[in-house]
Amino acid sequence: MIVCIAEKPSVARDIARILGANSSHDGYMEGNGYQVTWTFGHLCTLKEPGDYTQAWKPWALTQLPMIPPRFGIKLISDRGIEKQFATIERLMKAADGIVNCGDAGQEGELIQRWVMQKAGATCPVKRLWISSMTDEAIREGFSNLKDQQDYQPLYMAGLSRAIGDWLLGMNATRLYTLKYGQNRQVLSIGRVQTPTLALIVNRQKEIENFKPEPYWVLATVYRDTTFTATKGKFTSKEEGEQAFGDIEGKPFEVTSVQKKNGTEAPPQLYDLTSLQVDCNRKFGYSAEMTLNLIQSLYEKKYTTYPRVDTQYLSDDIYPKCPQTMNGLYQTKFAGVAPYAEFIKPIGGKPLKKSKRVFDTSKVTDHHAIIPTGVIPQNLTDAERSVFDLVARRFIAVFLPDCKFSTTTVMGKAGEVEFKVTGKEILEPGWRVVNGKEKAKADDADDKDGATIGDTEDGKKKEDEERTLPTFVKGESGEHRPTLTEKWTTPPPYYNEASLLRAMETAGKFVEDETLRAAMKENGIGRPSSRASIIETLFKRHYIRRERKRLVATPTGIELIDLIREELLKSCELTGIWEKKLRDIEHRKYDAGQFIEELKQQVGEIVQQVMRDTSNRRVTVTTDDDLKKKKSSKSGNKPT
Repeated sequence: MIVCIAEKPSVARDIARILGANSSHDGYMEGNGYQVTWTFGHLCTLKEPGDYTQAWKPWALTQLPMIPPRFGIKLISDRGIEKQFATIERLMKAADGIVNCGDAGQEGELIQRWVMQKAGATCPVKRLWISSMTDEAIREGFSNLKDQQDYQPLYMAGLSRAIGDWLLGMNATRLYTLKYGQNRQVLSIGRVQTPTLALIVNRQKEIENFKPEPYWVLATVYRDTTFTATKGKFTSKEEGEQAFGDIEGKPFEVTSVQKKNGTEAPPQLYDLTSLQVDCNRKFGYSAEMTLNLIQSLYEKKYTTYPRVDTQYLSDDIYPKCPQTMNGLYQTKFAGVAPYAEFIKPIGGKPLKKSKRVFDTSKVTDHHAIIPTGVIPQNLTDAERSVFDLVARRFIAVFLPDCKFSTTTVMGKAGEVEFKVTGKEILEPGWRVVNGKEKAKADDADDKDGATIGDTEDGKKKEDEERTLPTFVKGESGEHRPTLTEKWTTPPPYYNEASLLRAMETAGKFVEDETLRAAMKENGIGRPSSRASIIETLFKRHYIRRERKRLVATPTGIELIDLIREELLKSCELTGIWEKKLRDIEHRKYDAGQFIEELKQQVGEIVQQVMRDTSNRRVTVTTDDDLKKKKSSKSGNKPT
């Protein structure tokens, strides 16, 4: 009998149906030579400190650092988990072979390996590795089962991550709680959560310490068009007034008119982070909510595997794209086919193939998130919103580039030069799939936690995308000059969208997609874990929401202030850790060396903190404190 083990009951049922295992039993399905069972995500976890020695059960500074000679796993204490594990253990001990059908990623590998280890499985193990849950993908996957040994580096990377998080989290959390927590507040420290908190705290301090400085902008209105002085900002009013005086009463002359045609390629396909960013900007969904929605769409077979950090497809996906496109063409919501009009012009001919989309060298385990071509049914409103983004992005990459014309008009009044730029869309190309929605989303891009920069940058973007009147070189006439006082503005607060981008680029916030791709090697956390890290910061009362802004609480600020060890709060260093873990996965780095380095670093952290004689304490933030803050911000007044 072959035992197949999936990560969820719903996935197991789909696999059982394809394999012909149609007889239901308590905890598994059986038939056609297969038994298909399941976990509920993690059934096992690393042992807790007290499981290794009684001395580590109570929290005590004298017992730190806690470094087990050998790490062990245990079953999570839960009646349902214990019952299901007993079923799995019985099936595996009698099995002729096992097929690991866990999610095809680092965490999925770890979940199933631990269960097999705990169950004492000794028979040969094969690995099902698929990127979508369609019937076709499952059948294809079972006809091409891999040897489990091929995924040993993936398991070692996952195990190293889990042990590393244990070493740092268990030791540093006890260390900081006992030293600074007033015996009332657990000060949770983590390899990813603490640098993420530091990003928010440092940005908040930058805003609070920001001192606005005045500057003056010289502009003039000629033929109902505002031209701005090319000199830029005047740092003193006198200098601005002098320039204003030089041009007042003098005619404005157009000195050059230049038109330049350009093209804009479609945006790249979604990885998990870019999807979470767009869902936060457009719909206000949290990173965790987006992950749950796209995971649901994956399990319902409508989209491919979601926990990915690439925006490319491998070349072997190209022949399957027409079939996917046909599924989207036939898709209807409430009787309306939303994608048919975009697909019609490219139907019946070969789809274009671009290196920005298809590049096998940029794909490791999984490709970008795309629709499967299965026609979606009975989606919730939120699921439909997420599916719609993925579908439109997929269609867009096969549409022509957007063609536009940029007009730059230079002018002069006296000795002062002026400039205005306008942009005109000549052929919308791929932009038709966005319609007016993108413009609306960009315009509303969160005033509380903006991601484009200050209002001046926003105005610049708006100016560049407007169409100018026709100007002719040499024309001149009257104009109305203005000298406007403005003030420099602080950087925006983080919102979930901009924080996810910052985590992805190790704190170096970059909008350019090509640069982001180049910097992904040094991101903090994994795409699949970033949402839960942000939620953990909320649960620990380290941060709170102010509309869309993410604001650090006194507890969060003080915790970052008292951490002197850069290891614990440095994005860059944590990014290096992530790179080492990826290198372990790709056989370029030794897992044992990674753990030994970490043990040494944890020991140094403990020594540093123990030497602190300042007697500092961290403010405790309670649920009541957060409720009061929320109430005062909402402007509630007594009646």
